[in-house]
Amino acid sequence: MFDLKWIRDNPELFDRGLGRRGLMPVSVSILELDRTWRAAQTGAEQLQAERNRLSKEIGAAKAQGRDAAEIMRQVAQGKAQQAELEVRAAQRRGEIDALLATLPNLPADDVPDGLDEKHNQLVRQHGTPPRFDFAPRDHVAIGEGLRLMDFARAGRLSGARFVVLYGPLAQLERALAQFMLDLHTREFGYREVSPPLLVRDETMFGTAQLPKFAEDQFKTTTGLWLIPTAEVTLTNLVADEILDEAELPLRFTAWTECFRAEAGAAGKDTRGMIRQHQFNKVELVSIAHPDQSESEHERMTRGAEEVLQRLGLAYRVMLLCAGDMGFAARKTYDLEVWLPGQNTYREISSCSLCGEFQARRMKARFRPKEGKGVRFVHTLNGSGLAVGRTLVAVLENYQRADGTVAVPDALKPYMAGLEVIGGDV
Repeated sequence: MFDLKWIRDNPELFDRGLGRRGLMPVSVSILELDRTWRAAQTGAEQLQAERNRLSKEIGAAKAQGRDAAEIMRQVAQGKAQQAELEVRAAQRRGEIDALLATLPNLPADDVPDGLDEKHNQLVRQHGTPPRFDFAPRDHVAIGEGLRLMDFARAGRLSGARFVVLYGPLAQLERALAQFMLDLHTREFGYREVSPPLLVRDETMFGTAQLPKFAEDQFKTTTGLWLIPTAEVTLTNLVADEILDEAELPLRFTAWTECFRAEAGAAGKDTRGMIRQHQFNKVELVSIAHPDQSESEHERMTRGAEEVLQRLGLAYRVMLLCAGDMGFAARKTYDLEVWLPGQNTYREISSCSLCGEFQARRMKARFRPKEGKGVRFVHTLNGSGLAVGRTLVAVLENYQRADGTVAVPDALKPYMAGLEVIGGDV
């Protein structure tokens, strides 16, 4: 959401930011609604003041024994007119809020222009993709060859975009998540959280999944939503709160199941585990002081990178262009890991700075040490990492010619001594 006063003062900047997102200008429509809202609101306030004055006259007239019928008629008329203006003001304000709720965050100044991934910028690259003396297979061929990855039975259970993992692969998935949690909590200072997986409308609205992306979510018959990411619950931990400045930054991490309808992904990544309806992810969320949010963004990204570095996976960091960022993001770094089976880099984490965009929706604020009033916090979120895609990357990068998969050194303490997946499984 946006500061309406800022839009009044900076309509051209507002439209320019939306234009960088590929959207048409809307400031004229917003400001016209704003004008009629404020006019109705001001009119209602003036009528209330007039009613208060007339009410005193009624009291004085009755005390003096004079007829107050005409004054009472004016009060009743003013009350009806005030009620009408209040309804109009509420309607216009509702229209403003509904329109603003559909508009994405404005990109930061240092975000490159462009409407799709072709305009993303390479920031840095780490590691060298492995070379094999055999034709590398993708994770589906590896997992099914080991008889530890089962899409057919998952399809019979649940339909497309689901998988069943067995034995060492199920263990590897758990090991990856535990490794990530230990790293983020012990070395980067995140507080581990076990949050709900079902949330209310206002929770989804706070992080901007609603109203625009309702079709991408799963909703229960009781009206609760299955979370698409723990960003939703972790960020909303501070909704409707006023924090002390000394508490900032707050850093949370959680390992949860995530659920996405993938309504707009028809025909995309239909093979394998890259894009599923249900998957695991270790999420990172920071609630930061506005003056520190940019440095917190770099710090969060480094934490996600550290996971890949310790797993020995080649990756690159991309700065997303304005048109390729998520709805709530002001600036985003994508981490893309090398997948030999696809012979390309694929996204494994997005680390986003959202500024005060989500905080305004959630009414999440802090009280500065000096000065009066309160300010909105800045929110950040990132994958640290997507567990399923990391499992894919490990399988493809650590595959061996005989169909087995070596366990990365960083994961061996979590695999009960298992060093190779395959062979006698």
